[in-house]
Amino acid sequence: VQLQASGGGLVQAGGSLRLSCAASRTIHSSVVMGWYRQAPGKQREFVASIRSGRDPNYADSVQDRFTISRDNAKSTLYLQMNSLKPDDSGVYYCKVNYQSRDYWGQGTQVTVSS
Repeated sequence: VQLQASGGGLVQAGGSLRLSCAASRTIHSSVVMGWYRQAPGKQREFVASIRSGRDPNYADSVQDRFTISRDNAKSTLYLQMNSLKPDDSGVYYCKVNYQSRDYWGQGTQVTVSS
């Protein structure tokens, strides 16, 4: 499975961005897909995940500001990010656990200026 993330950019604090992650093959809705991020000098951290039949999971730091969704027909994962803060800056990666193996996208840079 190949994942192509896009949608990052430079935005002012309080602004919004929408990230997309397109998979190279159909991903069943029961498969967990998620977003992670990594800031310079820090470890990669969980942001949000989604699978059918369950409520999405969010990191406390993004709860009520970010919304994860997916279009199964397009095999695409999204992350709507609102009320962005400088601490949200970093490289955002999408991930899918498919057939007991983790696949990562190449990452998309998000920079939030104060």
